[in-house]
Amino acid sequence: MKIAVVSDIHGNVLALEAVLADLKLEAPDMVVNLGDCLSGPLWPEETAAILRETNWPTVRGNHDRFILDEPVDKMAPTDAFAAGRLSAESLDWLRTTAPTIRLPGSVFLCHGTPDNDDRYLTEKVEGPKGHLPDEQTLLAEIKGESAQIICCGHTHIPRVIQLAATGQTILNPGSVGLPSYDETHPNRHNKDAGSPHARYALMIKAAEGWEFQDKKVPYDWDAASAEAQRNGRPFWARALKHGFFGPLS
Repeated sequence: MKIAVVSDIHGNVLALEAVLADLKLEAPDMVVNLGDCLSGPLWPEETAAILRETNWPTVRGNHDRFILDEPVDKMAPTDAFAAGRLSAESLDWLRTTAPTIRLPGSVFLCHGTPDNDDRYLTEKVEGPKGHLPDEQTLLAEIKGESAQIICCGHTHIPRVIQLAATGQTILNPGSVGLPSYDETHPNRHNKDAGSPHARYALMIKAAEGWEFQDKKVPYDWDAASAEAQRNGRPFWARALKHGFFGPLS
């Protein structure tokens, strides 16, 4: 069994297309999507048109929820850009996404933590950056979820974490479409993957257990950066081009 795990596409159709080409070579048995599909100053409707056809099990990310639930005039600029460009068909598809998904074989999918789509699981923020939480913090954050594999996104930083106390694995595939960003909650901080590649992960069930692979796929990030710049988002432009957020160069 081979499962591909994608997350945080953020309307970057060029990155998504590159990942799709790589998936054809990998030929997984299943692809799952951990959410934050469309929000971004890039190509939300073009991305949605592809995702509507994939039939991937898809979790609803926090930005997917914002697009669906908040009035456009109260949305942050990134969400409002996407919401204003999505067709009724794409919004209907977004409504089919689920807060969490449980797969056969003891695999649990969420966007943030098992009970909160807007909370980090695999990063702990202290000061302007994040770091790997200690095991006790992770155990507290999974709130008793007992699945052998917990897949989450939201942080855009790839991680594979083995919990010694329970034998569980937490997998974060990183972000397909946005390698770096800044956030103001719980305090202002950056998340930087450190390269502009489109990222996803593979889970492979072998006789001796699960194997995990971090995939880093090149694509035309200069074109994605230029699109963000055209749409008035220079910090997105730099993040897409370099994998680091600000200052501008």
